[in-house]
Amino acid sequence: MPGFDYKFLEKPKRRFQCPLCSKAMREPVQVSTCGHRFCDTCLQEFLSEGVFKCPEDQLPLDYAKIYPDPELEQQILALPIRCIHSEEGCRWTGQMKQLQSHFSTCAFNVIPCPNRCSVKLTRRDLPEHLQHDCPKRKVKCEFCGSEFTGEAYENHQGICPQESVYCENKCGARMMRRLLSQHTMTECPKRTQPCKYCGKEFVYDTIQNHQYHCPRFPVQCPNQCGTPNIAREDLANHVKESCGSALVLCPFKEAGCKHRCPKMAVGRHLEESTKSHLTMMCNLVGRQRQEIMELRREMEELSVSHDGVLIWKLTDYSRKLQEAKLRNNHEFFSPPFYTHRYGYKLQVSAFLNGNGSGEGSHLSIYIRVLPGEYDSLLEWPFSYKVTFSILDQSDPSLSKPQHITETFNPDPNWKNFQKPCSSRNSLDESTLGFGYPKFISHEEIKKRNYIRDNSIFLKASIEIPQKIMA
Repeated sequence: MPGFDYKFLEKPKRRFQCPLCSKAMREPVQVSTCGHRFCDTCLQEFLSEGVFKCPEDQLPLDYAKIYPDPELEQQILALPIRCIHSEEGCRWTGQMKQLQSHFSTCAFNVIPCPNRCSVKLTRRDLPEHLQHDCPKRKVKCEFCGSEFTGEAYENHQGICPQESVYCENKCGARMMRRLLSQHTMTECPKRTQPCKYCGKEFVYDTIQNHQYHCPRFPVQCPNQCGTPNIAREDLANHVKESCGSALVLCPFKEAGCKHRCPKMAVGRHLEESTKSHLTMMCNLVGRQRQEIMELRREMEELSVSHDGVLIWKLTDYSRKLQEAKLRNNHEFFSPPFYTHRYGYKLQVSAFLNGNGSGEGSHLSIYIRVLPGEYDSLLEWPFSYKVTFSILDQSDPSLSKPQHITETFNPDPNWKNFQKPCSSRNSLDESTLGFGYPKFISHEEIKKRNYIRDNSIFLKASIEIPQKIMA
């Protein structure tokens, strides 16, 4: 009784079931001392664990009193069952002992290929396999007539010399494969061939057209200078750089000279026109200087602040302070800034060694109004609140910074807050700004971290009403 999971038509009666595996007994044996029956394999496995007692009643067992039960085995073999492949479609039913003979005809039973190709498949799929899939089947080539195994035939397909094939270059010709190589090399109009001038591969029937455009095809100089075999792609450079007969513009063409002559005559033209060329170059330099000044002005306008706040870092503070002490009333100027977009243009100045009443003891700070791009659109005089600060550079996590701040409202009668004339500029030392000559003393500036890394930060902010900003 092979180890199948049998599919009984009815559940076997209890007396046919092994108490150990709960299945129909296979090769049943009986313990004569107690009458209990078990599968021979199940009982042997139980006893192999070293327990020599009946699994049912725990009475001692004696190997000599365990006997096969052929009568019970015949009753079990006569039980009605379905084929184990019933769920796959087999409709056979019969006695258990007839199952092995049924397997020899069951369409759903898995069997090995008779050609010994290592494939296992159901009996009903075998004909299809033998005809089309088996690598060891016998197949005859329809072109050359040779016979192959299925596996060898698959390798033969695509290389049979007698098979009729089309040209791989798609010229439309059809021939036996053994003639294809010669056709491709010497006869096919679509075969590739290298251009003898540039070396690139082209289809044979288009190479003539390619030579009308080939960059290495030899051409003649249009100026008839006599240079032989100039490659087409080198012609422009030849005419521009090498051809002695080519007309060229004067090297001073950017300065305004319009003279054109053969290249070999350029030297004489330069000798004859030295004075006029020098005049042209002077005029060109003047124009370029004006353009540079205009570009510099535009760059300065783009780089200035437009939010009414200036934070001015004065680096190398100790050196600049010494310089201010040596030069009387030496003034440092900040970058210009705007109060707002399309607003007033302002600038801050500082006397590190003081000015006026603060000279020699304080840092003095002032603000002035500069000529701006939008002055004609603004209200005058300038009247918005100005706040100066020197920033404490102490670490906020260690102590609260203590900035020193002063604020004032501009005096409308002060000349610096009137609309500036266009001639006034940021370096006009005759026009002192408005501010504080004693903004912070030299002693006070040393008490906290107003000076750090030999730099100080001065801040100026303008209070502009929101409606003006809008």
